[in-house]
Amino acid sequence: MTENNFDIVIIGGGPGGYVAAIRSAQLGMRTALVEREHMGGICLNWGCIPTKALLRTSEIYHLMHNAESFGLSVENIKFDLAKIVARSRGVASQLSKGVSGLMKKNKVTVIDGHGKLAGKGKIAIEKDGKKISELTAKHIILATGARARTLPGLEADGPLVMNKLVWSYKEAMVPDVMPKSLLVIGSGAIGIEFASFFRTLGAEVTVVEVMDRVLPVEDEEISKLAQKAFEKQGMKILTSTNVKALARGKNNVTVTLEAGGKTSEITVDRVILAVGIVGNTENLGLESTKVKVEKTHVVVDQWSQTGEPGVYAIGDLTGPPWLAHKASHEGVICVEKIAGVKDVHPLNVKNIPGCTYCWPQVASVGMTEKAAKEKGHTVKVGRFQFIGNGKAIALGEPEGLIKTVFDAKTGELLGAHMIGAEVTEMIQGYAIAKTGELTELDLMHTVFPHPTLSEMMHESVLDAFGKVIHM
Repeated sequence: MTENNFDIVIIGGGPGGYVAAIRSAQLGMRTALVEREHMGGICLNWGCIPTKALLRTSEIYHLMHNAESFGLSVENIKFDLAKIVARSRGVASQLSKGVSGLMKKNKVTVIDGHGKLAGKGKIAIEKDGKKISELTAKHIILATGARARTLPGLEADGPLVMNKLVWSYKEAMVPDVMPKSLLVIGSGAIGIEFASFFRTLGAEVTVVEVMDRVLPVEDEEISKLAQKAFEKQGMKILTSTNVKALARGKNNVTVTLEAGGKTSEITVDRVILAVGIVGNTENLGLESTKVKVEKTHVVVDQWSQTGEPGVYAIGDLTGPPWLAHKASHEGVICVEKIAGVKDVHPLNVKNIPGCTYCWPQVASVGMTEKAAKEKGHTVKVGRFQFIGNGKAIALGEPEGLIKTVFDAKTGELLGAHMIGAEVTEMIQGYAIAKTGELTELDLMHTVFPHPTLSEMMHESVLDAFGKVIHM
C-alpha cells in the first residue's frame, strides 16, 4: 500500500466532509480529506457559527436597551463594530482549529489543495492551479458544498473593489462600517438573520422578497407572525417585489424595484444579496464521468451514490435542504453503507429540523399545515401562545407561538412550527418525536418539566385534541 492509496478520499472539509472522514476512520478505513481553504467549510468559517456569534451580540445589545424592564439601569450603551467582528472571527477560528484537531485525533490524512476526479479511483490534487500529487481510492466522496447565488446585474462587489457597496454574506459578516441604511434582497434564513442583526444595532433595514411572504418555506401562519414582529422592530418588508437594477454611487446604491407592474427606487448605504445558493460542481472532473448534474446540484440515490460507480456526493452539493446537520448525517450514512454497517437507514428529509436565528427565532420540522392538507391529510392543529407560559413571561419574552399539525385519523405528528425565544433549541423535541414515529398519545403522556418553555410544546399537542390546560 502506497502512502497515496486510501480506502476513502473525501473532497471538501465542511460539516459533511469532515464528519464523514471521522466516521470513516472510526470504522477502520484509511481515510484522506482534501480541503483547499478552511477546515470546517463555509458553515463553520463563513456561515452558521460566525453569524450566530454576531446575532448573540445583537441580542445582548437589545437586552441592554431593555434593561429597565428587568429592574436594571444601564447607561451610555454603545458598540464597537470592529470588536464585534473580531469576536465572531475568533469563534470561527477556534472551531476551525478544533476540527483540525479532530482530524489528527482520528488519524485522518488531511491534504491542502483542490481535489478533482482524474479517472477511475483517482483524484488529482492541485494547488495554485498546478497538479502537485495524485491519490487513489476505492471510494470517493464529493462534499464541496455550495456558494451564494448571483443574478445578472445584481452581482456583489468583487474582492478587488475597495469600497464595497453590494455585499455577499462574506462582506456582511465582516463589515468595516455600520450602514445607516441597508437593503436585503431575499428573506430566507440568511437574509433575515442579517436583517435582524443590522436592524437590532440601529440600521434602517428594508427586506425585499419576490415571494408573497417572508421566510417562504415556513408555515404561512408563522411567516405572518414573523413579518409582524419584524415590522414592529422597524424593518420595512416588501413582498411580491422584484429587484430590477442596482446603480452604485460613490457611497450608496440606488435600487430599482418592481411590484404590481409599478417601479420605484430606494437609495441605501449598502445592499446584501441573499437569493439562494448554487452547488460547487465546477472543476471537479465530472465531465468524463457518469455523474449527473441538475440545476447545479449532483444527483444521488438514497445512499449518496452518484451515477459513477465508487463516487458519492453529500451535503449542499446535492441540493436542499441546505443545512449543515443534513450534510453531516448524510456523510455518516454514506460511509456506514460503504463499510457494510448493519441497520443503516436512508435519511428521511421530512424529519430534518430547520432553524432561523433571527429575533424572534423561527424553527420547524415536517410538513406545514397547507402541505399536509395538499397531501390529503385530514388534520388536527394545535396552538399555544408564549403569553400563556410562565417561563416566557419571567424571561420577558411573551410573544411567540408553538404550532403542531397532526393526522386526525392516526395521530401521527406531521409537522411542528415555532416562533419565539429559544425555539431553535426546542424544535429537536419534535424532531425526536417524528423520528420515533410518536403519536399524539405518546406526546400527551410525556412529562415536560416546569417551569420551562418546553411546556408549550405539550400544551400545543393538547390543544390539537381539545385538551389544552393553560390557554
